[in-house]
Amino acid sequence: MALFDSPPNSLCLLRLSAIGDCCHAIALVQAIQRQWPTTKITWITGKIEANLLQLLPNVEIIVFDKSAGWRAYMQLWRALKGRKFDALLHMQAALRASIASLGIRAKYRLGFDKSRAKDGQWIFTNYKVTAEAEHVVDGFMAFGQALGLTEVTARWSFALPEADQQWAQLYQAQQPLLLICPAASKAYKNWTSEGYAQLAEYAHHQGMKVILIGSPARQERELAAKIEQLTPYIAENLVGKTSLSQLLALIKVARLVVAPDTGPAHMATLVGTPVLGLYAHHNPARTGPYYCRDYVVSVYEEALLAETGKTSDQLPWRTRVKDAQAMQLIEIEQVTAQFERIIHDFNLLQEPV
Repeated sequence: MALFDSPPNSLCLLRLSAIGDCCHAIALVQAIQRQWPTTKITWITGKIEANLLQLLPNVEIIVFDKSAGWRAYMQLWRALKGRKFDALLHMQAALRASIASLGIRAKYRLGFDKSRAKDGQWIFTNYKVTAEAEHVVDGFMAFGQALGLTEVTARWSFALPEADQQWAQLYQAQQPLLLICPAASKAYKNWTSEGYAQLAEYAHHQGMKVILIGSPARQERELAAKIEQLTPYIAENLVGKTSLSQLLALIKVARLVVAPDTGPAHMATLVGTPVLGLYAHHNPARTGPYYCRDYVVSVYEEALLAETGKTSDQLPWRTRVKDAQAMQLIEIEQVTAQFERIIHDFNLLQEPV
């Protein structure tokens, strides 16, 4: 039975990280806003993630800066002192988030059921949300269904600052734009520099302009530099040189994003840009680019079977392949085959109408 049959006055969403999962959660926030436009929404999130989420209209963003250690909890709880929400959507099954939730007063405290929770999250909630669908996005939308939303189809609408849109337009040349985000925050998710270089060459010969994107993290910059050394077909290396809103604007004008399981792959979903995802460690049915799961290159099942002797159907929902070399199972021929499929199905080499 739904918790609310009329609009609640206030809701608090707790999702501290990461960029990709925050992008997933935006679909829920916007579904709430469509059905209950008068409901006040407060989102507690991480310092980096806030740079993107602050672009959401009519959402109060409160930053939890984990680098501050225990002071972060004190600062959060002081900011919320005297406030009480109709419901807390505790959407991060991590001990850090659960401790933060102790200072959030709410009548209903929604969290994942035991099959999807971890780090004892169920101890900190009084209403367990069950999700039958496999993808993280649909699991988040189940929170909306529990609240009482009648329309829980995930969809996104994201307005960007005019200055960032104008900046991104400068990169829209006559050639279709391919963005390669070679690195994730966890290095084991990365494909090889040689593979990315071969893909850049292949895309160039298809008539595409190739730009590298990513965060300022050292390992991301180093991987991008290696790719540049291996091929002359990188038009520009923007790794670490954009804000999150600039990056999102650039993704919006691109024809295609190629990436492992990392933030920009899911940022593309916000603005409707097709994604070719590269997966080995996580099940793409659970964490793949939401609209483009059919176009991923995945060796997850192969690597999982080699590591455990079991298939994903025989293991818990969030089982991760631990082999640090698993991404090297992906071969360039697999990537170019999916590349051909996606550019054909989305007409990515055609002039925009």
